[in-house]
Amino acid sequence: MEPIMDKNRSRARTEGFTLIELMIVVSIIAILAAIAVPKFANVLRKANEGSSKGSLGAIRSTLSIYYGETEGQFPADLESLTIGGKFLQTLPQAKIPDYHEPLSTVAYPAVTDGGGWVYNNVMADANFGVVLVNCTHTDTRGSVWTAY
Repeated sequence: MEPIMDKNRSRARTEGFTLIELMIVVSIIAILAAIAVPKFANVLRKANEGSSKGSLGAIRSTLSIYYGETEGQFPADLESLTIGGKFLQTLPQAKIPDYHEPLSTVAYPAVTDGGGWVYNNVMADANFGVVLVNCTHTDTRGSVWTAY
C-alpha cells in the first residue's frame, strides 16, 4: 500500500523562504548599505564644496563688474553689491561642510575662521578687493579653503 500524500502540506513547504534565506538577503542588504551610505555622504559634501566655490566665483565676478563700472574702485564692503539689486540680489552662502554652518556673513579684513566670506577692504593693502572663504580647514582634496 502506497502512502497518501497531503498535497497542501507538501506545497506549503515549497512556497516561501526559509529563515536562513531571509537572513542571507538581510545580510547582503546591510553590506550594501554600509558601502553606500559613506559614499553618499561624501557626494553631499563635495556638492556643498562645489556650491561654495561657485558662489565665491560669482562674488569675484560681481566685484570685477563693479570695479569696471565705478572706474577702478572696489566697494567699501560686500553688502554694497546688493544695494538696489544691481549687482547681486543677496550675498550667497558659503557652504563649508563639517566645519561651519552655511553663512553669507562677511568678516573684514582678515580671516577669522568663522564661516562665510572674508573681504579685504583696506585700501592701503596690496590685497584690497580680495574675497576669500572664511575657513582655515581643508576641503575633500586637502586644499585650504582660503587658498581659493
